Amino acid sequence: MHQSDHDIRNRLLIARLPAMPQILIKLIEHLQADDAGMPELAALIAKDAGMTSKILTVANSSAYQRRTMDLEQALVSLGTDMIKTLVISESVFQTFNSFPHLGSADLRAFWKNSLTAAVLARAIGKAMAYPHVEEAYLAGLLHNVGRLALLATAPKEYSFNFTARDDDALCAVEQRTLQITHSEAGAWLIERWRLDSFLADSVLYHHEPLARLEAAHPLIRIVRLAHLLCEHDEQAPVSADAGKLCGLDEAVLASVMKAAARQVATAAEHLGIDLRGADDVVAPPAYAAPQDPVQQRLSEDVRNMVLVAEVGQTFARQQGESGLLEAITRSARILFDFDTTVILLENPTGHALVGVAAGEQQQRLAGFALALAKGGPLAASALERRPVFLAREAGGLGIAEETLFRILGTDSLVCLPLVAGQRCLGVLIGGVATWQLAGQQRRERFLQSFGNQAAAALETAISERGHARRQLAHVAEEYREASRRVAHEVNNPLSIIKNYLSVLDSKLARREPVLGEMAILNEEIDRVGHLIGGLADLQPSEAAGATDVARVVEEVLRLFHATDFVPASVRIVTDMGGAPAEVDADADTLKQILLNLLKNAVEALPAGGRIDIVNRGHVNRERRLYLELVLSDNGPGLSQEVLANLFSAVRSGKEGANHGLGLAIVHGLVKKLQGMISCRSGKAGTSFEILLPARGGASQIAGVQTRAMDSA
Repeated sequence: MHQSDHDIRNRLLIARLPAMPQILIKLIEHLQADDAGMPELAALIAKDAGMTSKILTVANSSAYQRRTMDLEQALVSLGTDMIKTLVISESVFQTFNSFPHLGSADLRAFWKNSLTAAVLARAIGKAMAYPHVEEAYLAGLLHNVGRLALLATAPKEYSFNFTARDDDALCAVEQRTLQITHSEAGAWLIERWRLDSFLADSVLYHHEPLARLEAAHPLIRIVRLAHLLCEHDEQAPVSADAGKLCGLDEAVLASVMKAAARQVATAAEHLGIDLRGADDVVAPPAYAAPQDPVQQRLSEDVRNMVLVAEVGQTFARQQGESGLLEAITRSARILFDFDTTVILLENPTGHALVGVAAGEQQQRLAGFALALAKGGPLAASALERRPVFLAREAGGLGIAEETLFRILGTDSLVCLPLVAGQRCLGVLIGGVATWQLAGQQRRERFLQSFGNQAAAALETAISERGHARRQLAHVAEEYREASRRVAHEVNNPLSIIKNYLSVLDSKLARREPVLGEMAILNEEIDRVGHLIGGLADLQPSEAAGATDVARVVEEVLRLFHATDFVPASVRIVTDMGGAPAEVDADADTLKQILLNLLKNAVEALPAGGRIDIVNRGHVNRERRLYLELVLSDNGPGLSQEVLANLFSAVRSGKEGANHGLGLAIVHGLVKKLQGMISCRSGKAGTSFEILLPARGGASQIAGVQTRAMDSA
């Protein structure tokens, strides 16, 4: 069964592969320290009870003719080199034995191959004066750890080839069936263990052609040669080219190989590994079942579709844009085995890519920006909406790309545009090792599908963010509008208060009674407080009780006349009818409506103008009883432009920040009283017709004489 590269890597991530023991990691640091000696080594071993037991067991074995009682004596007896070998070997084999799915596998040949490579690597290192021979021993032990990882991850697919000959044919079969070789899997695992980088490289390149390794790091060449000698037919002479890789002649290689068998047997005995019959284990050639390329591609496409759908559901569950960005980077690391992941998004103008606060490097990316017009591979990925694969060693990079390499601390970059429709929202950038780049290129279609899914979710999040901002702006505008209405409406009672203070001053100077004026001042001050507290709420309110329209009109006119607000040249005539005209309305709100309408009319009338306020009786509208109150004047009338926006908050020709709001406020207040207002205007003047809910409403329609509304 074919397994795609990303599938195997995902399974490697979740296969619960063992971690490398801390004592080995500490020992590697110890080996690389120039001043490390026996005391430091003893202190390190004493911290691990299992390792201490192993050292004491070996030191007290028949191979050493003295009995030791404690760790210090055992260390002196064994010597530094043997101790290092034991610690490395025991740690590695503890790790090997912790791999899952190994119970039914015959590991004898694997153990012997690993020990042989380790012994040979150390001997080669000594022969070429490599300063860290124990590191070479460790690299030899680990050179085939990828085979254990693949067996643990894909036991069904890899069980046959686990015992196959370790040659180039095996790598080809692994690549074709799993799309990852055991060399790549081993290097990946060592990098996960955070061991020295050249250890990973030595494992990665142990099948590489010799010509390519002539200038490689010594450890890489040592492991490559050790592997060649492991797989070498003992009956055939060693290739001269093999020895040249490490500067060794055939005689030295022959000596190294001759001593290796005895050293392997000794190491196995010390470690308690039974190698009997290991040479009898047949290593067949690697085998791959025939595969239909069309079926293989179809299977991979279906698997990718399922994965993309799953990550799409994950993205949809995220709350907010920041949570989504974190989910995108996290999913990319898991699906594509990125070491680090960052996201650059288009700025509001669409002319640059900028770093966002998501992923591991958000602080360092905070000030990063790339102008798309400057060009370069990263800009091309966004502008051309295609993935770009960059290797640091390839050269020809711009400053932006070099900066990202430094930020991510990686050798290669995968730049994936986040495309929604015809728009590129940004670029997701994943850091990978150089050896992973070819595999990433083979998964380009899957990368694009992932990018499109991420972009679709991101576009939705950005749209929701814009909607939220518009809502906030709308709320802010409502508050600003409410404050303008408050300022406008408060101006009316404040003007009355100011005028009454002038009247009060005159009366006090003449020693006349002022109780009436004081009562009016108190009422208007209360009304200011009421306006400030309730003007912003223009929703329909419950009826405040019966209000006599005639009484409210009388109070309003008294305020206007007493404060000389109405010029002597303007007449106000009222006709309230004979019977009381009660409505279900708040008296203060009705007063506010009349004050605005009268104020507008007075300001618009020329000398000799007239204002009429008439109670036209009850009106039946949609089976509800209303009282119709009409306020008209004989002024010049309103233009068609003004009539078209009469009850909207528009700027008028008056001075002041809040002018142009009066009629909009009147309209809102009438609606608050669950009434209606309309306007007629022409050369003969302007008339406002207000319908207010009559006291009793629909229940009294049958008993009250009504008339039909005039046609507009």
